[in-house]
Amino acid sequence: MRVLIYGAGVIGSLYAALLSEAGIDVTVYARGRRLEDLQTKGLLYRRNGKIKAVDVTVISALEENDRYDYIFLTVRENQLMTALAELRDNISPTIVTMVNSLDTCENWEKICGSGRILQAFPGAGGSLEKVVLDADLTPRIIQPTTIGKKDGREKELAALFRKAHIPCQVVNDMHGWQICHLGMVVPIADAYYESKDPEHAGNDHSLMKKTAYRIRRNLRRIKDKGIRLSPVKMHIFLILPVTIAAMIMGFTFRSGFGNRFMYQHSMKAPDEMRRLHRQFYAFLTDQE
Repeated sequence: MRVLIYGAGVIGSLYAALLSEAGIDVTVYARGRRLEDLQTKGLLYRRNGKIKAVDVTVISALEENDRYDYIFLTVRENQLMTALAELRDNISPTIVTMVNSLDTCENWEKICGSGRILQAFPGAGGSLEKVVLDADLTPRIIQPTTIGKKDGREKELAALFRKAHIPCQVVNDMHGWQICHLGMVVPIADAYYESKDPEHAGNDHSLMKKTAYRIRRNLRRIKDKGIRLSPVKMHIFLILPVTIAAMIMGFTFRSGFGNRFMYQHSMKAPDEMRRLHRQFYAFLTDQE
């Protein structure tokens, strides 16, 4: 089994480390400063308070006949189309997109080739501290790695993740799942950007109430468009009073989980999240 991780940021590096430790042949495609760091120092990963070196191959160019069983596309949304165009002529059969996006695999396959896309979404977060990866998987109960159902390949990919002890789930409608996901994470990112003290945004009860209200409104509008809420637990935002939901949001924002999986990503990728904000609300408006 050969796997290529296309994108060596936090998400790509974490999945590379976990898959490599499970005995998978992992190659990482990187550029710029991250490429230089990986070539000179290797993939360094903080685990249980210790720094480990992970055995991966690092490349800066992809040949057309360099075949991998899976190419994991772990780039930002605004880099997605460029990456797909670069992968067009490569012979690898399956590109696993692990990207925040409102677009569909049908549109992506117009660029990279029919039948090649298997949609997924990471359940992970963290940071790169200089050259050391400090990241982890999100708890299964909150958000396991999610895979869209497609011609049986989702089962093979789920088996690969299980081998690497990566919690995962398969959903029937990955596009709908991603719309619901954005309905939640866009207001969360907005809260950080609106706060005068983003690191302590959870202490602002008025802002947490506004965030809970926005999530509820988004999910209602998504549901009104005929899109099934996924995962089902998102219905809790439609049931709980906004004041109680705001208290839960405040606790989550103040927690270690909130810092690692919400705050760090939002503050390191503001351009991406603001772009997704515009796309998401334009999508809701266009569908009315």
